[in-house]
Amino acid sequence: MHKIQVEDKEFELFLENDTLNKRIRLLGIQINVDYEGKCPLFIGILNGSFLFMADLIKEVNVPCEIAFMRVASYAGTESTGRVKDLIGLPENIEGRDIIIVEDIVDTGLTLAHILKTIKAKNPASVKVSSLLVKPACLKHEIEGLDYVGFEIPNEFVVGYGLDYNGLGRNLTDIYRATES
Repeated sequence: MHKIQVEDKEFELFLENDTLNKRIRLLGIQINVDYEGKCPLFIGILNGSFLFMADLIKEVNVPCEIAFMRVASYAGTESTGRVKDLIGLPENIEGRDIIIVEDIVDTGLTLAHILKTIKAKNPASVKVSSLLVKPACLKHEIEGLDYVGFEIPNEFVVGYGLDYNGLGRNLTDIYRATES
């Protein structure tokens, strides 16, 4: 199995880029059907979602707009349990159909905070698209988590926008940490 090293951790291949692209294509088709006749605003959560969002948007055929938010809750491989806003919403979203784009949902803490912030601005609807979800880690029930790429076990992953201490986001595949 293909292994890589990122700083002090060893990772093995988990999801190949071709597999990611096939699933993202299907998510795009589902979004096209669900938002026919609408103009959704995709809000990517930086930094991790940038590759997923770019590839997802390429599959969307309905008129749409994009924006970004940035929040932080991680230190190394563990959630800190605290969410800190860094960059807020850049425009008025009242009455808009919103699709939040996340790289990964594990505890759900960050996403719950984002949803609360966005819903307070009275959008018409809010849905979530996350490339990865760790069901075993969820501490918050997430409403609107309708567009999920893959449900994965509680393992630390890197690549395709996901990082380990800021490194590995540029990898085209997703790797999981090996026990060493």
